Amino acid sequence: MIWDEKYECIPREELRKLQLERLQATVKRVYEQVPFYRKAFEERGILPEDIKSLEDVRKLPFTTKDDLRQNYPYGLFAVPLREVVRLHASSGTTGKPVVVGYTRRDLEIWTELVARMVTLAGVTQQDVAQIAFSYGLFTGGFGLHYGLERVGATVVPASGGNSEKQIMLMQDFGTTVLVSTPTYALYLAEVAEKMGVSPSSLGIRLGLFGGEPWTEEMRREIERRWGMKATDNYGLSEVLGPGVAGECQYTQGQHIAEDHFLVEVIDPETGEPLPWGEEGELVFTSLTKEAFPVIRFRTKDISVVTDEPCSCGRTTARMRKVTGRTDDMLIVRGVNVFPSQIESVLMEIDGLAPHYEIHVHKKGYLDELEVLVEVSEEKFSDRFRELEELERTIKQKLHAVLSINAQVRLVEPQTLARTTGKARRVFDHRKKEAQGQAG
Repeated sequence: MIWDEKYECIPREELRKLQLERLQATVKRVYEQVPFYRKAFEERGILPEDIKSLEDVRKLPFTTKDDLRQNYPYGLFAVPLREVVRLHASSGTTGKPVVVGYTRRDLEIWTELVARMVTLAGVTQQDVAQIAFSYGLFTGGFGLHYGLERVGATVVPASGGNSEKQIMLMQDFGTTVLVSTPTYALYLAEVAEKMGVSPSSLGIRLGLFGGEPWTEEMRREIERRWGMKATDNYGLSEVLGPGVAGECQYTQGQHIAEDHFLVEVIDPETGEPLPWGEEGELVFTSLTKEAFPVIRFRTKDISVVTDEPCSCGRTTARMRKVTGRTDDMLIVRGVNVFPSQIESVLMEIDGLAPHYEIHVHKKGYLDELEVLVEVSEEKFSDRFRELEELERTIKQKLHAVLSINAQVRLVEPQTLARTTGKARRVFDHRKKEAQGQAG
């Protein structure tokens, strides 16, 4: 089923014409209404009328998360606050949160795009969808809520946490769709099993997962544990929230809502544009946002974009599942290491639970990579030789992928922290340790 055939199946030449019209209107509006952008354009010697083609977007400046924080809270709004009917914000764990606003029209578009996204995944009005995202300033809960209601699904706004109750609600309400982060889905499977309930017996047929990067190996683990089809979706508060892109039934990449967003792929080091088909950093320009339009927002998410035809019949470009972020990348002894690489290795080894932590230490002048990983309940054993062999296997496989040696520490089941939201996997202790050595 296709929610909005007019735009999801639009001929690409017609789409490009629509994108250009909307880009020109957006550039003109931010130049006139947002002092930050007017100054940035003038510093580059750019006027709105200089944007004559989609390729001209490259003349415009990038927008970064630091720009958004420095203009906290309303400095990048393009409408008066009286026209803003909703505010959301990022977590702000590394400083001031990023505040985003929505007009009534923005909320209507957001709802439609989430309806499009969940229909892509296979949600219908026959479904009961349980949302295990936290409700609040985070865009995930409210974004999915209204979009699911728009398609006619019955929504269970369970919010995050209270995991035993989540399982009870699934049993009592007949939940068929689970909305959460992928790591929380795995944790809920553990909770169900502790309660004596097989996750696959609960009848959940579809998972809508987002909020953090996750690997294909984790997808397979979720599908195995729950007996569901696990789909990925993509969104970020700075651009809209959920609804920017989502997978169809063929799971061959996430269809981007190109009628509302212009996507680029750039070299994260140089900022130069890359051709589609090459891996790089995603950059988005909003084309229809009224309250909080963004120009060339650098997401730091690493992906690949293609406009090759999809088996589902939609013509919109597709992005590969995000494999990591440029700010998640670790440089250990001169080698680039992404957490997704480590996760892929761990998920392929029998006897490990899908929970791990990556720690990087400074030992003298050398970096040391340490991976903590839980042994599964079934495999946990006090026999030292078995654990030693498992550690050796993990080390060998990590070295084959990363080209550096990693210390591996197996820990007992249920040892590592669980979370209802985005999982924290990486702990880089080097700066603190270097300061300690200097002191």
